[in-house]
Amino acid sequence: MPTQYGVNPNQDVSLLDILDVILDKGVVLRGELIISIADIDLIYLDLRLLITSVDKLMESNERKIIGEEDTKWSIDQKRAAGSS
Repeated sequence: MPTQYGVNPNQDVSLLDILDVILDKGVVLRGELIISIADIDLIYLDLRLLITSVDKLMESNERKIIGEEDTKWSIDQKRAAGSS
């Protein structure tokens, strides 16, 4: 019986299937690394990793740009209405 994620626990899953899902949906990993000696922090690393396909990244950027243009147009329209 499939789980809520549509995966049958008795079904074998290959590395290719996992990569296909990761590249289709995308994965964000975040972590922090602190290197210290005698309770004195010497190095702090804030790590962020995005794994996705180029196509999905471009789609996301296009939506973001379109959203920014809509917001900018809306602000410009409000300014024009206020100055009339």
